[in-house]
Amino acid sequence: MSLSKHMERNTEQKHTEEYDVIVVGGGPAGATVSAAVAMRGHRVLLVEQHTFPRYQIGESLLPSTVHGVCRILGVEDEMARAGFKLKRGGTFRWGRNRDPWQFSFALSPRLADPTSFAYQVERSRFDAILLDNARRVGVDVREGCRVTTVLADEERVRGVSWTGPDGGTREARARYVVDASGNGSRIHTHVGGKRTYSDFFRNIAVFGYFAGGKRLPAPNDGNIFCAAFDEGWIWYIPLRDDLTSVGAVVSRENAAAIQRDPAAAWRRLIDSCTEVRAFLDGVPQATEAPYDQVRVRRDWSYWKPRLWRPGMVLTGDAACFVDPVLSSGVHLATYGALLAARSINSILAGTAGTAGTLDEDRCFDEFEARYRHEYGLFYEFLVSFYDMHQDERSYFWKARKVTNVGATELEAFVELVGGLASGDTSLTGPGQADTRLAATSSALDQAVGRLPDSDGLRNPLFESATIRQVFQEGAVLQERGVFGGPLEDEEPLSPGGLVATEDGLAWADPVSR
Repeated sequence: MSLSKHMERNTEQKHTEEYDVIVVGGGPAGATVSAAVAMRGHRVLLVEQHTFPRYQIGESLLPSTVHGVCRILGVEDEMARAGFKLKRGGTFRWGRNRDPWQFSFALSPRLADPTSFAYQVERSRFDAILLDNARRVGVDVREGCRVTTVLADEERVRGVSWTGPDGGTREARARYVVDASGNGSRIHTHVGGKRTYSDFFRNIAVFGYFAGGKRLPAPNDGNIFCAAFDEGWIWYIPLRDDLTSVGAVVSRENAAAIQRDPAAAWRRLIDSCTEVRAFLDGVPQATEAPYDQVRVRRDWSYWKPRLWRPGMVLTGDAACFVDPVLSSGVHLATYGALLAARSINSILAGTAGTAGTLDEDRCFDEFEARYRHEYGLFYEFLVSFYDMHQDERSYFWKARKVTNVGATELEAFVELVGGLASGDTSLTGPGQADTRLAATSSALDQAVGRLPDSDGLRNPLFESATIRQVFQEGAVLQERGVFGGPLEDEEPLSPGGLVATEDGLAWADPVSR
């Protein structure tokens, strides 16, 4: 290569672009935060390693994503036109009662018709809808680009370098970098601290797809079906009439056997669950790509001790992940992304020192407190949900009783949700947490036991305080999407905290409203 050509290429590689925000990752979290910031008129670059559409696990949504986040972003109508399978709730064979029971969104007082449903989605299509929308509202989307370096100094993160499809290196700088690159993130450590992994939810998932399968009776034919059995639990998700996602979650002690022959292990676990085996009688395994493979994934729940530092914020699976039995993955990802967007928009809208301007620490402390609070609610619910299963014969279920969680796990949980982060000062130690989780488990078990005697006009599950709390923030998101704001005045999570603006895209100080 001639000297002039080398200098020309070197100059090109050192060319630096300027943005307000750089988002790493184009999944639901990245597409949500980038669109929400661009909708406020800011310059956003999104760098995605893959080229969409691309395969991703996780097919079951909650109403808060469909009618809350998607409506705020302007894609709810497109979701309706996509023909995704309607999901009215969940059906479980779980707990002391060996008969299946229904979890209906419609019977919640805050999730009434016509928004009392979600979708079962093929993530390749759903994620593409969100990413295309980000482009539509002005985000500069670069696919096939892998971030290699986070640019930072002692004060803050300043930008990133990445390798493009042509192999060339690019560099961009911005006020904020958002890591939404998933559980395989290579850059989350730049906010400081290692991930804290739960011992309670450290499982292995093996999953694949069938070309059809029986459905539950209408109108619940689109429900996710989850069944507990001796070795763990199994999901059954109807994606289309001719496509069903089926996976089993088992303890990590089974990892070696599953890794040796994933397909054989998957089939054996399916045969261990009477209901799912009957659903799939005579149904062939899917042969269309990418659904023709049996896959294995570590199903480990985790969180970070810190979710932001000056100039950088984590969201989606780069920040945290919790066991998926309640279909919480996309909800937590998009909710956390919306919280991050509110903080970024609030800071970019003002100039430091201007009257009424919210400073960076206050905005991102609000983001982190709310994100941890929401994660903590799902985590507490799921620990209690696992505990209510009564099968003591099985190692899997015996090891997941609240009394066997162990002090270390409870201490980590208290640290996660304690104090300001949860707005709840009652969790002052493992003993208090153990007592509270056991009480919650008992209340859930009693609520499920009352389901057969309900009159069809109420759902005893929503009489449980834990269920109401888990879905409360999702209901507020739906109200904001459907009605342009919550039906009741929003209260700060904690004294001195912030609330969302009317459009849900920034923070406001309730004192100055």
